[in-house]
Amino acid sequence: MSTAYSATPSTASTGDHDSDRVVVITGAGGGVGAATVARFLSNGDTVIATDTSAESLTRLRTELDAGDRLVTLAGSITDESDMNALADAAADRGGVDVLLNIAGFFPFDYFADTTLERWRTVVDVNLTGTFLATHTLLPLMSGRGWGRIVNVGSASQYPGVAGQVHYVSAKTGLIGFTRSLAREVGPDGITVNLLTPGLTLTRPVLESFPPELIASQREQRALRRDQHPVDLVGPLFFLASADAGFITGQTLNVDGGAFMN
Repeated sequence: MSTAYSATPSTASTGDHDSDRVVVITGAGGGVGAATVARFLSNGDTVIATDTSAESLTRLRTELDAGDRLVTLAGSITDESDMNALADAAADRGGVDVLLNIAGFFPFDYFADTTLERWRTVVDVNLTGTFLATHTLLPLMSGRGWGRIVNVGSASQYPGVAGQVHYVSAKTGLIGFTRSLAREVGPDGITVNLLTPGLTLTRPVLESFPPELIASQREQRALRRDQHPVDLVGPLFFLASADAGFITGQTLNVDGGAFMN
């Protein structure tokens, strides 16, 4: 007796959710954010992009020339009024289908030199800011039976990094945030996952990280090359797709095989 298997997931888990979506992206002016904005626009989605740098967002609009399918809004994910304005912009487009929490801040400060103010700033951007953006936008995702939230952490959570106790602590906190939120919003058809990149050659990294540190990261990987923003776009796009409809509460490590779980 043979059993027939369907290659197509049930319509309850897919629907028409692989294009023409409203996608909110934080940290959109950075290297990873900008490349991700371009990928979703090329898919026919509407993107609402936010970043602290108005200049970066202006450059994004000029380079991508996407018309009214790209909405840009300068603001901070740590500022409640800025996030309310972001939610208003999304509401004007009918709600939110996908939220990508990409914004982050990764300074170097050795623990003995880290002030309480600095600690709070780093945690505020990398953990509390993800909470605030998600908390503000979630009402625009709820009740639709479908949704994707992807948080961006860091592969630094695996080895730990001297000089970044504050950053690694905050990014590691996103594991618990992701798993617990996935439990809460799963019944509404919303998935929540975490992407952990290795050291990615964005402009701030190239400007502030010593070449020998970048080289050492390359040598630790199974794939012996530098990691670039484009290496993260595909995984982010996948986790936001209908194909990832039965994946939630998970961590996807994308670091070229430096750390294997």
